[in-house]
Amino acid sequence: MENFPVISLENINGAERAAILEKINEACENWGFFELVNHGIEPEFMDTVERLTKAHYRKCMEQRFKELVASRALEGIQTEVNDMDWESTFYVRHLPQSTINEVPDLDEEYRKVMKEFALKLEKLAEELLDLLCENLGLEKGYLKKVFHGANGPTFGTKVSNYPPCPKPDLIKGLRAHTDAGGIILLFQDDKVSGLQLLKDGQWIDVPPLRHSIVVNLGDQIEVITNGKYKSVEHRVVSQTDGEGRMSLASFYNPGSDAVIYPAPALLEKEAEKKQVYPKFVFEDYMKLYVPLKFQAKEPRFEAMKAVETNVNLGPIATA
Repeated sequence: MENFPVISLENINGAERAAILEKINEACENWGFFELVNHGIEPEFMDTVERLTKAHYRKCMEQRFKELVASRALEGIQTEVNDMDWESTFYVRHLPQSTINEVPDLDEEYRKVMKEFALKLEKLAEELLDLLCENLGLEKGYLKKVFHGANGPTFGTKVSNYPPCPKPDLIKGLRAHTDAGGIILLFQDDKVSGLQLLKDGQWIDVPPLRHSIVVNLGDQIEVITNGKYKSVEHRVVSQTDGEGRMSLASFYNPGSDAVIYPAPALLEKEAEKKQVYPKFVFEDYMKLYVPLKFQAKEPRFEAMKAVETNVNLGPIATA
């Protein structure tokens, strides 16, 4: 755990920029994950998000989850459960159009805070994408432009609670997977751990740090960087005691019609390296991903190679 990359953005625009960029690059190349502190979102505001998220779960979702557990007789399970996750969730889309007014049971204060949080996270995600561009030697704004498609990126937040689980050895909070999209920003409980990533064949805990944002890379970043940066398998382990774990995972993803393929500038720079990843429309990848989320990513990339000849690159190819 002590080796897990924790990076402060405090002096990113000052004398420490080069050192911070190097840490981010190392984390992207070797971990696919890192944890940000001093990222610019106020601690007091994050406390408000946490307080309202936990209150909403207790008021609107806890009883529903207990009824689901009872209906599936999960308290007394004896064998491993592979077809569900021990989590209670709801999802809010922020871009291209917000669905926050359609989510039931959110009180006015929580709705307002969630909107504000989304704006702060969107700004941070775009800053991070430009830092990745700088590290990769791509022009500023390249990743944001690729993600844009015709209607802008897709951006949304999955709000999860992981209640105490009677059989954590038999049912995961969230089964192992890589994320399909672009860059993921996670605000997680700082008291209850559970998030783990797979590194060198070992499951490693992502340390819960107060007011931090955990960042991980999705499959699309792996494709655009032609494998220089990789998405990494991760999971949530259930806990038996405590109040359960809260997490808000915000996914800054390409627009549904965005065309994804290895950046030509990267391929030119590494002349000896050929393009090993396919070219596809993000929506087509998602159709494949959804039913296969908890399986290895490599067959998904292979399947996209089979259809890539039909993809029209569009104007972004020259960017």
